[in-house]
Amino acid sequence: MRTETEMLRLILDTAAADDRIRAVYMNGSRTNKNAPEDIFRDYDIVYVVKETEPFIEDKDWIKRFGDILFMQYPDEFEVPGEDVDKHTHYGFLMIFTDGIRIDLTVQRTEFAQKNILTDRLCKVLMDKDGCLPEMPEASDADYLIARPDSGLFRCVCNEFWWCLNNVAKGLWRNEPTYVQDMLGCVVRPQLLKMLSWEVGIMTDWKVSGGKSGKYLSRWLPSEEWERYLSTYCSADITETWDAVMRMCELFTEVSARVAEKLGYDLNRSEIEGCMHYLTAVRALPKDAETLTL
Repeated sequence: MRTETEMLRLILDTAAADDRIRAVYMNGSRTNKNAPEDIFRDYDIVYVVKETEPFIEDKDWIKRFGDILFMQYPDEFEVPGEDVDKHTHYGFLMIFTDGIRIDLTVQRTEFAQKNILTDRLCKVLMDKDGCLPEMPEASDADYLIARPDSGLFRCVCNEFWWCLNNVAKGLWRNEPTYVQDMLGCVVRPQLLKMLSWEVGIMTDWKVSGGKSGKYLSRWLPSEEWERYLSTYCSADITETWDAVMRMCELFTEVSARVAEKLGYDLNRSEIEGCMHYLTAVRALPKDAETLTL
């Protein structure tokens, strides 16, 4: 595996030798001093160019970065409702045979000048024309856990408890794929927000929880983190019911602590109503024709 020094030299030498490339900047984990340093850190690189089309039409130029094991052209995917403007930016995601990964984007100058200002982790590596704005030292400040107001706290609690009714009926109907989708995409994100806010309180809102809460274990008590991990489960119905109950117990405790620390009201009747519903549905016979609460 090539070293960071070797890779940055290759990236910058390529830019220096190509008149079409006017500047280079980097973001992501390699500019974040709080991200762990390991062999899987990507090189998130942007080449600021006069035009994107020449780089798209003849893609052989990327071969200079090494032997590509496999890759993706993300801007070739047509996503309904999303317009991709290849004229302003285009990406090449590459994993090489030595394990190195480069996420390389070419951006027209006008696009780059605006885009670089949206992420404080951006660090300018080369600027031939002085076309990019002066950037402060790279920082993960844009990703710090933010203190919620009372309205957001209330909404997150309501979303968690309300959407569990869908989980319950999916479990009763023996629809594990639907249940896993509801848990993973709707319910769990609310629990993660609550855990993040607890960490925010612990750290005076000065840290990032990381994507999908991957850094929360740095601050949460180990017992609490293990309890959170226990809310993950297989598609087995009984196992999922048990995990849902553990999730409810954890959310109840954490939301109560967060509410107390922030001085917010906690809707106890909402919790009680949902738990009553979950308990009733779990006990409901499979041939039931009515639901009595």
